[in-house]
Parts: sequence; structure tokens; C-alpha cells
Amino acid sequence: MKGVDHIGIAVKNLDERITYYTETLGLTLLKIEEVPSQHVRVAFIDAGNVKFELLEPTSEESAIYKHIEKRGEGIQHVAFGVTGIRERMKELREKGVRILSDEPNPGAGGAEVAFLHPKDSYGVLYELCDKSKKGDNERYGHVRQN
Repeated sequence: MKGVDHIGIAVKNLDERITYYTETLGLTLLKIEEVPSQHVRVAFIDAGNVKFELLEPTSEESAIYKHIEKRGEGIQHVAFGVTGIRERMKELREKGVRILSDEPNPGAGGAEVAFLHPKDSYGVLYELCDKSKKGDNERYGHVRQN
């Protein structure tokens, strides 16, 4: 684990929440993109030493939609930056940690991601986030995509 990459925050309305984070809190919007495989629109917010990943569901099939329905808006996951995600997944499985997918899935910013079962992490949903195939400028450039 290379440290916390970002904190995922489930939101109902991405545009309204972006206004809160940028205008009210004075943080910087880095990028907006859609991740069709996860059924979400995502905004990256620079919070200094960490990034916030605001996640808005685009369909009822989204895990974020289900999270909001069950728990409301708020922190949904904490993501650890890793390299060699498949090797990290294998190591964790060998230590008895359940991973919610057999293989990494495509995530925002071109990352490969996998989630640890929260029951094995004492109630916290952790994400492994491998961005080693992308540079920081590609991941968090000041390019707004809708």
C-alpha cells in the first residue's frame, strides 16, 4: 500500500456537491468523468494532501445508488494507491481477505480497481487503486469532461 489515494464520497447530485466543495470550501475541481462500467459520474476534488472522489450514480444498478438508498450520502470508501494490483489482490486473499471481484475493474482516471469486503475490514470498504499505467497529469488534469 502506498498510502491513501482518495476518499470516495457518494452524492445524489454531482453538480450541486461540486459547488459546495469549490465555492463554499474553496477546493479545486480537477476533473469530471463518467465511468460506465461502474454506473457513475465522478468528480475529483483536490483537498491538499488527499483527493475526494465524488460519486453520483447514473443508474439504479450502481453500487453508489444502493449505498445512498441504504445509508444516505457520505463517505463510501477509502482508496489505497497500489502498484501491481493483481499481486496485491493475491497477497490479501492468501491472508484471508475477501475481494469483491475476481479481477480488477476499470475505474476513474484509467485506474484498475478492486474492493476489499468490508466485513473483513471491520466495516470499512477499502479500494485498491492502481494508476501505475497513467501519469498524474492524465489522471487529474484540469480538464472538465461531462
